[in-house]
Amino acid sequence: MPTYALWNNKGGVGKSYLTFQIASEYARIHPEHQVLVVDLCPQADASSMLLGGMYEGESRLNELLQQSPRRSVAGYIRERIVSPYQDTHTGSKFLHRVADSNPHVPDNLYLVSGDHELELLSARVRSATSPGPDDAWAKVHLWIRNLISDIKQSWNGKPSTVFIDCNPSFGIYTELALSAADRLIIPFSADGSSKRAVTTLLSLLYGIAFQPGLELSEYVRYSDQFSLRVPRIYCYVGNRLTQYRTSAKAFKTVVQSIGDAIWRVWQNNSSCFEVHNHGLPRPNNRSSFQKMFQFEIVDANSASVVSSALGIPIVKLSAGQHLIAGKKLVVNQTQLDKQQPNIKDLVARIE
Repeated sequence: MPTYALWNNKGGVGKSYLTFQIASEYARIHPEHQVLVVDLCPQADASSMLLGGMYEGESRLNELLQQSPRRSVAGYIRERIVSPYQDTHTGSKFLHRVADSNPHVPDNLYLVSGDHELELLSARVRSATSPGPDDAWAKVHLWIRNLISDIKQSWNGKPSTVFIDCNPSFGIYTELALSAADRLIIPFSADGSSKRAVTTLLSLLYGIAFQPGLELSEYVRYSDQFSLRVPRIYCYVGNRLTQYRTSAKAFKTVVQSIGDAIWRVWQNNSSCFEVHNHGLPRPNNRSSFQKMFQFEIVDANSASVVSSALGIPIVKLSAGQHLIAGKKLVVNQTQLDKQQPNIKDLVARIE
């Protein structure tokens, strides 16, 4: 089953929030699957939400990080640094069943948590890519794929789907995450820099230059040299976050502009995309391309805040008063009526 990476070369687009919502809902509607989240963002926001929200989740995350070895992706990375070119086959010991910490998520949802220590280890990971054996770069870039393989093997062949929350910057951990993924979900927000961020992403990942004379990234060159897979674009998601209180017209304008840029990439580089069925033929015009690859998440205002703060997936959140840090926040049913079917619709499209 596929592995999805959620990445944009820009922070603040709601990537971790969408990872939390998508993985939780996917696990709910696919109880026969083992669903894994690998949190490769040092901020570990997706981990905190999954483990119970910004307060309870942080406490539970700290418990995982205080174990020896750290029960996190950094704990796994530390073991790989010791023997960088041989698979340790130890990935499953860093796995945590999320429902053991958060009763609001399905029993079949698992996590390899994020860890701020990733930042401290990044130089050591990068140095392992060279010098070394001729294929040192490739072997290091397979670490997260090895981790996922170890975990799947421990599940004895049960069907599984994986979601990776990536670090926004195109650092070594982002490269490892993308080398492990089959498909890419690109979240973006309706602010002025989003179009630049998406075009930069396309250049870094696929070597698609929007300006003449730009060099290929090391990731593009070495992935090609060592025949490592690069994830194909599955969809791009306009995420109308609460903090971006743009008008509906302004939001649509930005979404349209980004969609036009990605549509032009499709016209010349369709191999960068994962065509998915859902009863739709292969896109042959802008409209059919948009139906297959573009999605928009509406603004749920305080409902989104409460959902992430309490670790309650939006589809399970109820209207009414919710206590957060000693303060009462009110979730209106009208807010839930906007985003609950919205998230369900998005996840129903994910194979």
